[in-house]
Amino acid sequence: MGVDGLSGPRRYRSVGMRTHAQQAGMRLFVGTLARVSETCGGLRSSMPDLPDIAAVDAASRQLGLAMDASELHGVLCGWLAGGGATDGTWLARALADDALPAPAPGSVLDQLREAAIVQLEDRGFSFDLLLPVADRSLDERAEALLPKGADGIPAYRALLDEWKAAGRAGKKFDDALWAKFKEAGDALYAAKSEIDAKDNVEFEANLALKTELLDEAEPLLKETDRVKAKDALAAIQKRWDKIGKVPRDKVKVVEDRLRKIETAVRKLDEDHWERNNPERQQREEGFLGQLNESIAKLERELETAKANGNAKKITEAQEALDARKAWLKALGN
Repeated sequence: MGVDGLSGPRRYRSVGMRTHAQQAGMRLFVGTLARVSETCGGLRSSMPDLPDIAAVDAASRQLGLAMDASELHGVLCGWLAGGGATDGTWLARALADDALPAPAPGSVLDQLREAAIVQLEDRGFSFDLLLPVADRSLDERAEALLPKGADGIPAYRALLDEWKAAGRAGKKFDDALWAKFKEAGDALYAAKSEIDAKDNVEFEANLALKTELLDEAEPLLKETDRVKAKDALAAIQKRWDKIGKVPRDKVKVVEDRLRKIETAVRKLDEDHWERNNPERQQREEGFLGQLNESIAKLERELETAKANGNAKKITEAQEALDARKAWLKALGN
């Protein structure tokens, strides 16, 4: 049953597509039906929530219905909008199956009927489809994140990417949906700002403590005793970690100062290792031996050149000797 081609659940559900643009069209359609329908009486004072989709699915399966909760909701709304009876006989009559029992008062299917009636009566077009989370419009999915507060921001950012990729629903409806979507995002970020404000009170105190610790640690930049420097730095790092976080805009400032100290202490250790590296010592000792032998040889050649009065060889031997003695001095010998 139904109106304007809404003759069955599959057709009805096809109207309720998954993008926010198509959802906007669905809301307009059902709202228009509600305004012209005279079947449901006066407005009610409050808008009840739709029952849980999983509970409606379970009730549908229990009755052996070949449709899920979304399809059943579509059939119900089509039945009501087309002037169908609003009492407990709706299920059997809408599905053309007299064997189906009337939902018990207060049962999940009765709650579905009550909610559908009130939603169809609403002149503010506050009609909602009973859809899984993934099938809801983006603004509804954004609003569903509100109970999570700041923790809902990553999911909201993902929805924002979906929004940018989705087509427009027409300026009027797109602007209305965007207003709801943005309002949800503003609420999430407001919750985050509140948390950040509380954290910053604590973080400012941590910043003062870390600044004092850096002032205490910076003399290590001039320390030459590597063991003393390493022990002092280890103690400072332990205290640093216990202090905790600082305001985000100050993280780089304090971390850069600490990295500079750590680099200086690490260099002391690296220099010590380089000087005492056995392989390097062996190479240096071998080179040193060769250098000393070369110096001794050049000294003999210089003496011989002087004895022979050979000015050219005296100059050559002296220059070579001076160069090798400079190397020897550079090696610390």
